[in-house]
Amino acid sequence: MNLLVHCAIQWNTVLLTRTLCESRYHERMPDPFDSSVWTRPPRSRSGTPALSRDQIVKAALELLDAEGIDGLSMRRLGAKLGSGATSIYWHVANKDDLLDLAIDAVMGEVRLPAAGTDWRPAAAAMVRDLRDVLLRHSWIASLFGVRLNVGPNSMALAESMITLLEQAGFAAEEAAYAASALSSHAIGAAITTAAWHTAVARSGMTEADLTKSVAAFQEQQREAYPHVSGWQEAAPLDLPAMQRATFEYGLERLLDGLAARL
Repeated sequence: MNLLVHCAIQWNTVLLTRTLCESRYHERMPDPFDSSVWTRPPRSRSGTPALSRDQIVKAALELLDAEGIDGLSMRRLGAKLGSGATSIYWHVANKDDLLDLAIDAVMGEVRLPAAGTDWRPAAAAMVRDLRDVLLRHSWIASLFGVRLNVGPNSMALAESMITLLEQAGFAAEEAAYAASALSSHAIGAAITTAAWHTAVARSGMTEADLTKSVAAFQEQQREAYPHVSGWQEAAPLDLPAMQRATFEYGLERLLDGLAARL
């Protein structure tokens, strides 16, 4: 029941995002279920590949972290590995397969709590770790809701969070909803921060200089929108610190709300 509810939430998110993208770009997107490496039957293969799947995924992650999704191709991956495409295609059919495997490898970096851990600090630690992991691999943000995130590491993460919440006293369905709310908070915070990092990189400015530009603009708007910028009078604008504080505030209020349900 737990994982079925979790998968239903994931699937609804995928379908909504896919529909919105198709409506905007007037282009049919691949079915995320049929095109997922995790949902297709295993491919029939013969022989022994020169490279392991782990080697291929590790190299793909390095390319993605360095150059983003556009920087990953089968040709470039083969060149990085010093191998022809044949060894890669033995494990994966296309770039989408690589992305599915890379996403799940990233999800495997999130640390899971030990059995018997108190639910609130354990849930908070998982959400913080998820945000930090997503920021280490900022390319992943654009794939949530586009690729079906149901690899073994992703499912183990969901299972761990839902189990933690069930043991705290939540019913199965509510535990799945609560886990989705917590992970959505981490993902949303990571997307916002990653977008800021992208803006800094594209601006050609340092983070400090771009922050000063933002602060100067806000100062110009103070009279028109006093409540938007008035709370910042106590200290100079520090966007990274503000993003972290906003994330922490939202996380603690989510946990407060969940605790009140017990």
